[in-house]
Amino acid sequence: MFYEVSSLSEEGPSLGSTCAAVVLTPAESKRLIGKGVAALPEVKRALNQGTVIVARGTTNAFVAEELIGIVVPKAEYAAGIITDGRLRVTPRGVMLKPYVIRQGQVVDEALEEAVRGFDAEDVFIKGANAVDIEGNAGILLGGETGGTIGSVLSILISRGSYLIAPVGLEKLIPSVIQAASKVGIRRVKYSMGMKVGLMPLVTAKVITETQALKVLTGVTATHVASGGIGGSEGSVVLVLEGAEEAVERAYRLVEAIKGEAAVPKPSAVPVPAS
Repeated sequence: MFYEVSSLSEEGPSLGSTCAAVVLTPAESKRLIGKGVAALPEVKRALNQGTVIVARGTTNAFVAEELIGIVVPKAEYAAGIITDGRLRVTPRGVMLKPYVIRQGQVVDEALEEAVRGFDAEDVFIKGANAVDIEGNAGILLGGETGGTIGSVLSILISRGSYLIAPVGLEKLIPSVIQAASKVGIRRVKYSMGMKVGLMPLVTAKVITETQALKVLTGVTATHVASGGIGGSEGSVVLVLEGAEEAVERAYRLVEAIKGEAAVPKPSAVPVPAS
């Protein structure tokens, strides 16, 4: 299950466990999730022996940094964005190409061409705009032909390739399936910014902060609160639970991530008129 049953049903911490509370801003969550994705066994294998594609997205920019050890301009690695209270898109002139990594080396190859050569052990990483408690991820679509995910999903599913969706719990919604039935580029009459659809990814392996912490340290993390002010908007509060050594390790990891800079909007996106 996406959430462990014990973390939802128990009235208190497990007997003999150690607990800690941590707070992650959206940028800190992105860094943690990036580390978690890079530590997944299937990603490590494909990075060394196969192909990993890191599609565009701000969380995916952090994933790319963890995989290939370079600094990625976060704002320019996004396609669709929410900024200035509007649904926007990064201008083509500043939008960076997705990274295609083959046997540990970045190659100059178009994403669509690289996917056509995918095998079952290869990995496609695509960020999301929504996630629900069932583990369904949802991707906003600004193009009528389905954008990046629309062009590759059938290949990934038919070949059994790994599809991984890194997404922060700030994007938690009640139901991705229900949300997808409510929107659509030609369904919505008015929109604050571009009109969009929403594609559910029910076959993706979703990695939020809780899964990242489990992979990296072995702790169980429970999402207990969200929100904030003064630069902490969108933060999540997690309770970490497990053996004392694991909880201390997880707490130190989060402490080391504290202070991650917020992702700015692309400089080429104009401020909307008031």
